[in-house]
Amino acid sequence: MTREEIIHKGITAALSLAANTPWAHLTLKQIADEAGFSMAEFHGVADKADLAAGVEAHFDKAMSEGSFESDETPRTRLFDVIMMRFEAMEDVRDGTRSYLKWRDRSLSGLSNRVKGRAATARWALSCSGLDGGDGLPLPLQITGLAWAIAQAEQAWKQETSPDLTRTMATLDTELIALEERAQWLKGRRKPKPSATESPPDEAAQ
Repeated sequence: MTREEIIHKGITAALSLAANTPWAHLTLKQIADEAGFSMAEFHGVADKADLAAGVEAHFDKAMSEGSFESDETPRTRLFDVIMMRFEAMEDVRDGTRSYLKWRDRSLSGLSNRVKGRAATARWALSCSGLDGGDGLPLPLQITGLAWAIAQAEQAWKQETSPDLTRTMATLDTELIALEERAQWLKGRRKPKPSATESPPDEAAQ
Protein backbone atom coordinates (compact mmCIF):
# COMPACT_ATOMS: atom_id res chain seq x y z
CA MET A 1 0.00 0.00 0.00
CA THR A 2 1.37 3.42 -0.95
CA ARG A 3 1.86 6.31 1.45
CA GLU A 4 -0.99 8.17 -0.23
CA GLU A 5 -3.34 5.21 0.20
CA ILE A 6 -2.44 4.84 3.88
CA ILE A 7 -3.08 8.53 4.52
CA HIS A 8 -6.36 8.41 2.57
CA LYS A 9 -7.62 5.45 4.60
CA GLY A 10 -6.40 7.10 7.80
CA ILE A 11 -8.27 10.32 7.10
CA THR A 12 -11.41 8.41 6.12
CA ALA A 13 -11.24 6.44 9.37
CA ALA A 14 -10.60 9.58 11.42
CA LEU A 15 -13.60 11.39 9.93
CA SER A 16 -15.77 8.36 10.65
CA LEU A 17 -14.65 8.25 14.29
CA ALA A 18 -15.00 12.02 14.68
CA ALA A 19 -18.73 11.72 14.12
CA ASN A 20 -18.97 10.42 17.70
CA THR A 21 -15.65 11.45 19.27
CA PRO A 22 -14.31 15.02 19.20
CA TRP A 23 -11.44 15.29 16.74
CA ALA A 24 -9.18 16.67 19.44
CA HIS A 25 -9.66 13.49 21.51
CA LEU A 26 -8.89 10.99 18.76
CA THR A 27 -5.71 8.93 19.02
CA LEU A 28 -3.67 7.42 16.24
CA LYS A 29 -4.31 3.97 17.74
CA GLN A 30 -8.06 4.47 17.44
CA ILE A 31 -7.66 5.64 13.86
CA ALA A 32 -5.45 2.66 13.01
CA ASP A 33 -8.00 0.24 14.47
CA GLU A 34 -10.84 1.88 12.54
CA ALA A 35 -8.82 1.72 9.31
CA GLY A 36 -7.87 -1.91 9.88
CA PHE A 37 -4.19 -1.03 10.23
CA SER A 38 -1.51 -1.96 12.69
CA MET A 39 0.42 0.93 14.19
CA ALA A 40 3.42 -0.27 12.19
CA GLU A 41 1.68 0.74 8.96
CA PHE A 42 1.55 4.36 10.12
CA HIS A 43 5.13 4.36 11.41
CA GLY A 44 7.32 6.63 9.30
CA VAL A 45 4.31 7.52 7.15
CA ALA A 46 1.91 9.64 9.17
CA ASP A 47 0.89 10.53 12.69
CA LYS A 48 -2.36 12.18 13.75
CA ALA A 49 -1.02 15.66 12.94
CA ASP A 50 -0.17 14.53 9.41
CA LEU A 51 -3.67 13.16 8.94
CA ALA A 52 -5.20 16.40 10.20
CA ALA A 53 -3.00 18.37 7.81
CA GLY A 54 -4.29 16.26 4.93
CA VAL A 55 -8.03 16.67 5.50
CA GLU A 56 -8.40 19.80 3.34
CA ALA A 57 -6.60 18.14 0.41
CA HIS A 58 -8.71 15.01 1.00
CA PHE A 59 -11.83 17.02 0.22
CA ASP A 60 -10.13 18.96 -2.58
CA LYS A 61 -9.85 15.71 -4.53
CA ALA A 62 -13.62 15.74 -4.91
CA MET A 63 -13.22 18.69 -7.30
CA SER A 64 -10.90 16.76 -9.59
CA GLU A 65 -13.69 15.65 -11.93
CA GLY A 66 -13.71 19.29 -12.99
CA SER A 67 -16.09 21.38 -15.05
CA PHE A 68 -14.76 22.37 -18.46
CA GLU A 69 -17.86 22.81 -20.65
CA SER A 70 -17.14 25.62 -23.11
CA ASP A 71 -20.75 26.81 -23.04
CA GLU A 72 -20.65 27.40 -19.27
CA THR A 73 -19.53 30.67 -17.76
CA PRO A 74 -16.42 30.71 -15.56
CA ARG A 75 -18.63 31.43 -12.55
CA THR A 76 -20.80 28.40 -13.29
CA ARG A 77 -17.78 26.16 -13.65
CA LEU A 78 -16.34 27.38 -10.35
CA PHE A 79 -19.69 26.92 -8.64
CA ASP A 80 -19.96 23.35 -9.89
CA VAL A 81 -16.51 22.22 -8.79
CA ILE A 82 -16.67 23.89 -5.38
CA MET A 83 -20.05 22.31 -4.70
CA MET A 84 -18.47 18.91 -5.44
CA ARG A 85 -16.24 19.59 -2.45
CA PHE A 86 -19.13 20.55 -0.19
CA GLU A 87 -21.03 17.44 -1.26
CA ALA A 88 -18.04 15.32 -0.23
CA MET A 89 -18.00 17.11 3.13
CA GLU A 90 -21.73 16.52 3.51
CA ASP A 91 -21.25 12.77 3.06
CA VAL A 92 -19.32 12.76 6.36
CA ARG A 93 -20.99 15.80 7.86
CA ASP A 94 -20.70 15.02 11.57
CA GLY A 95 -17.06 14.00 11.36
CA THR A 96 -16.22 17.00 9.21
CA ARG A 97 -17.90 19.41 11.62
CA SER A 98 -15.88 17.87 14.45
CA TYR A 99 -12.68 18.38 12.46
CA LEU A 100 -13.61 21.98 11.60
CA LYS A 101 -14.35 22.76 15.24
CA TRP A 102 -10.86 21.57 16.18
CA ARG A 103 -9.29 23.32 13.17
CA ASP A 104 -10.78 26.69 14.02
CA ARG A 105 -9.90 26.57 17.72
CA SER A 106 -6.32 25.32 17.78
CA LEU A 107 -3.05 26.86 16.64
CA SER A 108 -2.05 23.89 14.51
CA GLY A 109 -5.55 23.74 13.08
CA LEU A 110 -5.51 27.42 12.16
CA SER A 111 -2.23 26.84 10.34
CA ASN A 112 -3.89 24.05 8.37
CA ARG A 113 -6.78 26.37 7.53
CA VAL A 114 -4.56 29.15 6.19
CA LYS A 115 -2.55 26.77 4.01
CA GLY A 116 -5.58 24.76 2.98
CA ARG A 117 -7.73 27.68 1.87
CA ALA A 118 -5.20 28.86 -0.69
CA ALA A 119 -4.60 25.31 -1.94
CA THR A 120 -8.35 24.70 -2.25
CA ALA A 121 -8.86 27.90 -4.23
CA ARG A 122 -5.91 27.12 -6.50
CA TRP A 123 -7.21 23.61 -7.22
CA ALA A 124 -10.75 24.90 -7.83
CA LEU A 125 -9.38 27.27 -10.47
CA SER A 126 -7.41 24.43 -12.06
CA CYS A 127 -10.41 22.09 -12.08
CA SER A 128 -12.47 24.82 -13.75
CA GLY A 129 -9.86 25.50 -16.42
CA LEU A 130 -9.40 29.01 -15.03
CA ASP A 131 -5.81 28.89 -13.84
CA GLY A 132 -4.47 30.73 -16.87
CA GLY A 133 -4.61 34.18 -15.28
CA ASP A 134 -7.56 35.70 -17.21
CA GLY A 135 -6.07 39.18 -17.04
CA LEU A 136 -5.60 39.18 -13.25
CA PRO A 137 -2.59 37.91 -11.30
CA LEU A 138 -3.21 34.35 -10.16
CA PRO A 139 -2.41 35.14 -6.48
CA LEU A 140 -5.14 37.79 -6.55
CA GLN A 141 -7.64 35.31 -7.96
CA ILE A 142 -6.68 32.74 -5.34
CA THR A 143 -7.11 35.22 -2.48
CA GLY A 144 -10.54 36.30 -3.67
CA LEU A 145 -11.76 32.77 -4.29
CA ALA A 146 -10.44 31.57 -0.92
CA TRP A 147 -12.59 34.22 0.74
CA ALA A 148 -15.67 33.11 -1.22
CA ILE A 149 -15.10 29.47 -0.23
CA ALA A 150 -14.66 30.48 3.41
CA GLN A 151 -18.02 32.26 3.43
CA ALA A 152 -19.71 29.27 1.82
CA GLU A 153 -18.13 27.01 4.44
CA GLN A 154 -19.68 29.10 7.20
CA ALA A 155 -23.05 28.65 5.51
CA TRP A 156 -22.45 24.90 5.21
CA LYS A 157 -21.84 24.65 8.95
CA GLN A 158 -25.33 26.08 9.50
CA GLU A 159 -26.94 24.07 6.70
CA THR A 160 -30.31 22.48 7.45
CA SER A 161 -31.33 21.38 3.96
CA PRO A 162 -30.20 18.06 2.46
CA ASP A 163 -30.01 19.93 -0.85
CA LEU A 164 -27.40 22.33 0.59
CA THR A 165 -29.62 25.28 -0.33
CA ARG A 166 -28.00 27.70 2.11
CA THR A 167 -24.51 26.72 0.98
CA MET A 168 -25.34 27.08 -2.70
CA ALA A 169 -26.98 30.47 -2.21
CA THR A 170 -24.02 31.83 -0.27
CA LEU A 171 -21.47 30.47 -2.72
CA ASP A 172 -23.38 31.89 -5.68
CA THR A 173 -23.62 35.31 -4.03
CA GLU A 174 -19.91 35.34 -3.23
CA LEU A 175 -18.92 34.25 -6.74
CA ILE A 176 -21.09 36.97 -8.28
CA ALA A 177 -19.42 39.55 -6.04
CA LEU A 178 -16.01 38.12 -6.93
CA GLU A 179 -16.83 38.33 -10.64
CA GLU A 180 -17.91 41.96 -10.27
CA ARG A 181 -14.73 42.89 -8.39
CA ALA A 182 -12.63 41.15 -11.03
CA GLN A 183 -14.31 43.13 -13.82
CA TRP A 184 -13.73 46.36 -11.90
CA LEU A 185 -10.07 45.53 -11.37
CA LYS A 186 -9.60 44.65 -15.03
CA GLY A 187 -11.05 48.04 -15.94
CA ARG A 188 -8.66 49.77 -13.57
CA ARG A 189 -5.71 47.87 -15.06
CA LYS A 190 -6.37 48.92 -18.69
CA PRO A 191 -3.39 50.89 -20.02
CA LYS A 192 -4.05 54.59 -20.57
CA PRO A 193 -3.31 55.97 -24.06
CA SER A 194 -0.01 57.81 -24.26
CA ALA A 195 0.09 61.58 -24.79
CA THR A 196 1.40 61.10 -28.34
CA GLU A 197 -1.51 58.87 -29.38
CA SER A 198 -4.50 60.43 -31.12
CA PRO A 199 -7.99 59.69 -29.78
CA PRO A 200 -9.81 57.05 -31.88
CA ASP A 201 -12.19 59.63 -33.43
CA GLU A 202 -9.35 61.90 -34.54
CA ALA A 203 -7.34 59.02 -35.96
CA ALA A 204 -10.28 58.02 -38.13
CA GLN A 205 -10.60 61.50 -39.69
